Amino acid sequence: MRYVVIGAGAIGGTVGGRLAEAGRDVVLVARGAHLAALRESGLRLDEPDRSRLLRLPAVGGVGEVDWRAGDVALLCTKTQDTEPLLDALRAAAPDVPVVCAQNGVANERFAAARSAAVQAMCVVLPAAHLTPGRVVCYSAPVPGILDVGRYPEGADALSEQITADLTAAGFSSRSDPGVMRAKYRKLLVNLANAAEAACGPDSPGLPELVGAARAEGERCLAAAGIDVLPVEEERARRDGLITERPVDGAARGGGSTWQSLRRAAGSVEAAYLNGEIVALGRAHGVATPVNALLLATVTRMAEGAEQPGSRDARPLLAAAR
Repeated sequence: MRYVVIGAGAIGGTVGGRLAEAGRDVVLVARGAHLAALRESGLRLDEPDRSRLLRLPAVGGVGEVDWRAGDVALLCTKTQDTEPLLDALRAAAPDVPVVCAQNGVANERFAAARSAAVQAMCVVLPAAHLTPGRVVCYSAPVPGILDVGRYPEGADALSEQITADLTAAGFSSRSDPGVMRAKYRKLLVNLANAAEAACGPDSPGLPELVGAARAEGERCLAAAGIDVLPVEEERARRDGLITERPVDGAARGGGSTWQSLRRAAGSVEAAYLNGEIVALGRAHGVATPVNALLLATVTRMAEGAEQPGSRDARPLLAAAR
């Protein structure tokens, strides 16, 4: 089985690099300066205890892949990029299984509208991609937790093969027939991303702002009757596995939304995190002023190329209330 990693950034670079080290066949799909660096110098993968340079095949789009039987498309992009990529993938390889290794819960819906073979992956992997050609993973003793199941539910032989390969690559990975329950719990965790990106991780009042956003999320999911993994089970899954450590003396600056602002990417995935909660609240009559304000704030920051950490958590929370 060959893994075509679409989006070789923080998540895709770490997963693809480690799969290749474990002897699996991997192709990276990237763009821009990152693609140029991968082709010229290779992928530099840094972790707390080691750094290495990996030479992997890299292409600029799914149309450049020599698709063949046994391939699996591992989708690791931000959600705002998912639908155009899925359309291109359907044109290039309509029968390839798609694995959504992404935040939020919308990607699987998008993929299922275009493919009959969709796997959901719940990703817990503290990593960063700020420099072309370089990906940094900050977790030990394992780089990440990557649980996989068929969408919308169940597990099959492909789920088992993927988790076996990920385990061989050093991840904690298991097949999970109820993986979307875990992804909804992760959605609640990721509601903090916009707040952290807007205000910075050390902003006074950030815990209260994050708590308010998550409380809205809990109420919306309950009103919608969505089955969510209990928080105690989520914590037990992480316990003893995910511990962030510095790399080259530096800690991770922030999560995926913080990194998008730091790179001045022009967009953030908050519309599919906080925005998912706002949409559920609208549909089920639950007020979501905190998530709506966080979504609007980081969207404006991205559009204006504003760097992360320029806002204050306490005035934001006061304005939402």
